[in-house]
Amino acid sequence: MTIFVTGGAGFIGSEFIRQGIAAGHRIVNFDKLTYAGNLENLVSIAANPRYAQRYAMIRGDVCDAAAVSDSLPEACDAVVHFAAESHVDRSILSAEEFVRTNVLGTQVMLDIARHKHAGRFLHISTDEVGGDMEPEEWFREDSPLEPSSPYAASKTAAEHFVRAAAHTFGIDTIVTRTSNNYGPYQFPEKLLPLAISNAMEDRPIPVYGDGMQIRDWVHVADNCRALFAVLEHGKAGETYHIGGGDPKPNIEVLHLLLKIMDKPESLLTRVTDRLGHDRRYAVHFGKITAELGWHPEIPFETGLADTVQWYRDNAEWVRHCRSGEYREYYEKMYGAAV
Repeated sequence: MTIFVTGGAGFIGSEFIRQGIAAGHRIVNFDKLTYAGNLENLVSIAANPRYAQRYAMIRGDVCDAAAVSDSLPEACDAVVHFAAESHVDRSILSAEEFVRTNVLGTQVMLDIARHKHAGRFLHISTDEVGGDMEPEEWFREDSPLEPSSPYAASKTAAEHFVRAAAHTFGIDTIVTRTSNNYGPYQFPEKLLPLAISNAMEDRPIPVYGDGMQIRDWVHVADNCRALFAVLEHGKAGETYHIGGGDPKPNIEVLHLLLKIMDKPESLLTRVTDRLGHDRRYAVHFGKITAELGWHPEIPFETGLADTVQWYRDNAEWVRHCRSGEYREYYEKMYGAAV
């Protein structure tokens, strides 16, 4: 397939591209390269001459209709829309950029995909659109959408625009909602990469409130396998949940992490809880298992240990993220082409 990927230089998008190129697809990566877009995530693809005919990187903003239209190939089998502002804390400080990118950007992508007769439109959403869950409750595809944060509200709005485009114009759309991803190349502002990189340097690890917020974890490689299953075999107009199936309190995850890293629990440092912090997210993914045969293959403890080892082996990548040096890589590798 020829696949147009937005936000492909990010954590999940870059894993999707690595899997897609390995499977023989042709991919155009359209990314604004904000702070969370890191081209070092794709060195194995971009620097390999074997993939020169099947991979292209274009720097652009999903809100810029002209740039999207110029970049989207005429014969495009699928659009996979990752591009989004995604950090909840940043949305609490200011929601404007979240509304612009996540809502307006999604509508621009839908418009251009329709006008250029692109194939399937796969919209990547989040479990957070369901809001806070009760104890033992599971978020299902037909559950009400009750977002709690500005970030989640913007992703909920984007989903509505996707469904409206399918209903009004007959666009072949699918929405996926994924639980917390973890694995290599995750920008060190999210819980696990922040905790791992801080522990590597014996720095304090912040814990919101009592640390009993419950989250479901799925390895990014498992998630992207699910995305390809949905892209290739999912039913038009449907929503599919992707999760790990074993929700855990954050404090339990951090204790396990410190045990794996052989670091003291004294590194855990309580900080003021996030405003409006949801207590439980847990997605039920029985639908994708029943219809497409997908299920997570990487046990959480195994995946977490492998992730720790990756960060240890790639300390320079972490250092570049924290110092901002990764942004210099854009000019060094691509110059004006980016």
